[in-house]
Amino acid sequence: YNRVWIPDSEEVWRSAEITKDYKAGDHLLHVQLEDGTELDYPVDPVALPPLRNPDILVGENDLTALSYLHEPAVLHN
Repeated sequence: YNRVWIPDSEEVWRSAEITKDYKAGDHLLHVQLEDGTELDYPVDPVALPPLRNPDILVGENDLTALSYLHEPAVLHN
């Protein structure tokens, strides 16, 4: 159970759950969006999508407490 942020032209970032193990060198990431849509998201093995923080950290006042600190995490928080 891992979730990532994928870029979106309308919402800027969308949360997605990884539904199939990713192996080094794969060019597709199998994910399911929060609305249930399944998607094969093309990835560059050098620049994988940023990981999403656990729900328990959503709304954290101190951003340094986040497990992952990047643009989508800050915007979502």
